[in-house]
Amino acid sequence: MQYIRCLAWQPRSEALLAARQRSGYFEELKFENKKEDIQKMKEPSLRQIRYFTAVANAGQVSRAAKELNVSQSALTNAVKQLEDIVGVSLFKRHGGGVTLTYEGNIFLDHALRVMAVVDEAVRSPSRKRDDVNGRLRLAITYTVAGYYIPPHIERFQRAFPGVELELTEAPRDRIEDGLASGSFDLAVMLTSNIIDQEGLEFETLMQSRRRLWLASRHPLLSQNNVTLADVAREPYIMLTVDEASNTAQRYWNQTAYRPNTVFRTSSVEAVRSFVAGGMGVTILSDMVYRPWSLDGRRVEVISLADKVPTMDVGLAWPANVPLGSAASAFREFMHLGDEAS
Repeated sequence: MQYIRCLAWQPRSEALLAARQRSGYFEELKFENKKEDIQKMKEPSLRQIRYFTAVANAGQVSRAAKELNVSQSALTNAVKQLEDIVGVSLFKRHGGGVTLTYEGNIFLDHALRVMAVVDEAVRSPSRKRDDVNGRLRLAITYTVAGYYIPPHIERFQRAFPGVELELTEAPRDRIEDGLASGSFDLAVMLTSNIIDQEGLEFETLMQSRRRLWLASRHPLLSQNNVTLADVAREPYIMLTVDEASNTAQRYWNQTAYRPNTVFRTSSVEAVRSFVAGGMGVTILSDMVYRPWSLDGRRVEVISLADKVPTMDVGLAWPANVPLGSAASAFREFMHLGDEAS
């Protein structure tokens, strides 16, 4: 009976095979598989996104490759594949490296959120969040409040619902006094501006390089090397908030030149509008850079040949005072992604 069943099955299977071949069944199957392959190609990988953010932060493929310990060709290919997927150019290439296009800046905002969420997801299973509760009195400076902390606060509150977060925006000197007196538990601030380096513990979370902002079609854009001497010959728009003018004065004082300040303002958006309108140039950090002013005019950015210090953002807390459970959880949370970067 076994042999008879095999003989009976053979013609049916051959007939089914022939019928499927006549109907184009296998061609349809190949087409569906091809569509799946194409769809997969349109989905960016985490590696491509990570490489893209590294190039965006470094401003040069060679520097990003060195930081990631990968070849320049691997980095270039990953970025090119990503640009093919999204269908637009993310970088503008020039002699000094690369700068983000308008679309690249938009993509970078999303990319940073993606990487932060992935890092949080990887590490969250090992964190005992239900045991963390209480109040966290967190102080933040103006620049941190406007350009850095909001997405981190959002994710922290979602991750630690038992923590009551009390946020206060304040200038550096008030934050340092508040940490010393116990009015604040922790601060997210510009650690590169801290004066009380003995009474406070602090650590840097990120460094944002400072570059020259200038209007589109500005003559300095066509110059290969731009120095502080070149900048000193231009009208300068000076930002004053978060002691930006004091910081600028420190590195200008190390040269024989001085900025030709024609306007001082505490508003980053005012600086952006004045620069975009060709009223002057400025040197500010990449963290606050956006390529368009509020009235829709372009702001270009280039690296300087002279060394200009980075703007460092980090955490600060009172020295010799143990952090509470909520503050410790926030500190750990803000380091998410350190191991993967």
